[in-house]
Amino acid sequence: MGVEGKYVMSFDCGTTSTRTILFDHSGNIVSVAYQDFEQIYPNPGWVEHNPLEIWEAQLKTAKDALRQANASAKDIVGIGITNQRETTIVWDKATGNPVMNAIVWQDRRTADVCQELINQGLSEYVKENMGLLIDSYFSGTKIKWILDHIEGAKEKADRGELLFGTVDSWLIWNLTGREVHVTDYSNASRTMLFNIHAIEWDEKLLTELDIPRAMLPDLRPSSEVYGMTVESLFGERIPVAAAVGDQQGALFGQACFDAGMVKATFGTGGSLLMNTGTKPIKSDTGLLTTVAWGLNNKVEYALEGLLYVVGASVQWLRDELKLISDAKETEHLAQEVENTNGVYVVPAFVGLSAPYWDQYARGAILGLTRGANRNHIVRATLESIAYQIRDVIACMEQDSGISNNELKVDGGVCNNNFVMQFQSDLLGVPVIRPKIVESTARGAAFLAGLATGFWESQSDLVDTFELDRMYEPSFDESKRHQLYAGWQRAVERAKAWEEI
Repeated sequence: MGVEGKYVMSFDCGTTSTRTILFDHSGNIVSVAYQDFEQIYPNPGWVEHNPLEIWEAQLKTAKDALRQANASAKDIVGIGITNQRETTIVWDKATGNPVMNAIVWQDRRTADVCQELINQGLSEYVKENMGLLIDSYFSGTKIKWILDHIEGAKEKADRGELLFGTVDSWLIWNLTGREVHVTDYSNASRTMLFNIHAIEWDEKLLTELDIPRAMLPDLRPSSEVYGMTVESLFGERIPVAAAVGDQQGALFGQACFDAGMVKATFGTGGSLLMNTGTKPIKSDTGLLTTVAWGLNNKVEYALEGLLYVVGASVQWLRDELKLISDAKETEHLAQEVENTNGVYVVPAFVGLSAPYWDQYARGAILGLTRGANRNHIVRATLESIAYQIRDVIACMEQDSGISNNELKVDGGVCNNNFVMQFQSDLLGVPVIRPKIVESTARGAAFLAGLATGFWESQSDLVDTFELDRMYEPSFDESKRHQLYAGWQRAVERAKAWEEI
C-alpha cells in the first residue's frame, strides 16, 4: 500500500451525475467511469436526490474505473472525494438508512426559515462568522426542515441516533463501513453552521436552528487519511485521504496556491474563486467568504462569486430560441460578425446572482435595431458570459486589494475559443486553459496524493500543469471600458423587472 501504488482514485460526485477518475503520478487521466442519477422534483422549487442511489452509483463507477485501467485496489494509493456542496443528508446511525431523500443545494423550500433569521437580525452575524449570506442554498436550514417535518426525526436526533452530512460525509461513512463520520473544512464552510475563523461548529446558529451538535460530523483538514475502506468493497483496504467541495477542488486542481490567483468554472452556471491565503476577507461587494482548504496544518480561504447562468444561456439559444442546433455552432456564428451591432443580452432568467443579488431581475435583449440579426444575438449571448465574469473579478479586486493578473479556466464553455478570447480582451489579462479541464476531480486527487505521500509537496503539482492554450488581450483600454459600460447600462435595465 502507501506510495507504492500507481494511481490516485478521485470521486467527483456532482449534482446530476457521479464519476470516478484515476490519475497517475504525472496528473494525467488513466480512466474515467460515469453514471447519472435521478433528479427528483416533489414540488415546485424542491429538488431531491436518493442518497442510496448516489452511493451505489459512486461505488459502481469506482469499480468500473478500476476495471478500465486493468487495475486493482493494490494499485490505488488513496481516494479523494469532491462533491456538490450544501446538499443535505440525514440518516439513521444504526441502520444507515436516510430518513428522507437528500435536499439538494438548489432546493428553495427553506426560504421562509431564512427570512425569519434575517428578520431576527442575524444577517450580519452570519456574514461575519460564516462568511455567507443567509440563504436556503446552504445546509443549515435544510437540516432544520428535515427535523421539523419528518415524523420522529427531532426526537431521534436529540437522542444522538441521527447523523447529518454533506455528500462527502455520506460517502466516507459508507466507504469506511459506517465507522468514520467526518467532513472537511471546505464543505463545512458551506453549511451556514461553521465559524470560519474559529474553525468549529457555531453554537449560536445550532441553537437558533435547534440542531443537536451530536448530529454533525467531526471537522478535518481537506488532505488527511480519515480512515480505510472496508475490504469487502474493493478486495483490499484503500486509504480515504481527502475531501473538498467541488469549486474549492477546482481551485486546487488548477494549482491556484498563491493569494490572488483566480479560477473560473464555466459550466451550466459559473463559479469564480480567488485564493486569499490564510486571511479570510469579508466582502463588501456581494461575494462569499469561504474556506478554500485545510492543508499542512493551516487553513486557506477564498472569495467566491456565483453565477446562475453561464452555459445555460447557450442552451437557451438552442432549446428555446432555436437559433442553433448545437452549442458548438456559436463560436463560428459569433465570428461571422465584427461586433454585436450594439446588442446586449442579460441572461437574468432566474434573477441576477453575484454581485447584484437581485431575485426580481429578468432576462433582456437590449439595443435591438432593424440591422440586428441572428449572429449578433448569438454573439451578445456569448459576450454576456464574459461580462458576468468581469463583474465578479472587479468585486474580488475591490474586496482583496489584489489585482488579478491572469485567469485560469475550466468547465465546458472554456472550449469555446471566441468566449475565451473575448474574456481575455475584456479583462486585459491572459486567460489560461489547461489540457486537462477536469480540475475538480484533479484537485481531490492532488489532496489525497499529498496525504498519502504520492506527491511530496504542492510544487510537484505545479509541474503537472500542461497548457492547452493561452489567450492574450487585444483590446485597448478605451474599447474595453466602452463595451463594459454598455453592459452595466443593460444590467440596470434588467433589474427589478418583476417589481415594476
